Amino acid sequence: MSDLKEKVINEIKKIYDPEIPVNIYELGLIYKIEINDNKKVIIDMTLTTPNCPVADSLPKMVKNNILKIDGVSEVDLKLVWDPPWTKDKMSEAAKLELNL
Repeated sequence: MSDLKEKVINEIKKIYDPEIPVNIYELGLIYKIEINDNKKVIIDMTLTTPNCPVADSLPKMVKNNILKIDGVSEVDLKLVWDPPWTKDKMSEAAKLELNL
């Protein structure tokens, strides 16, 4: 994994879903992270539900945090609903944290 992708993941891990005490990366809300040759970061993410109370602010927070990383030129973040998020997308660490 590239250094820049590792930095992006580490930055995403600082962001928590306000209703669940687990970061959004471990929750499985990030479906795709790609970095092109121009250092543009392409992210596909979802939310736990379409009517999530932070549907506006959470993607903006992800984008803004990634833009602060040295070397990132641009962030293209898409909010996707397919496939829908389920608890199966959570990491083992997140499941343990939530006693699932």
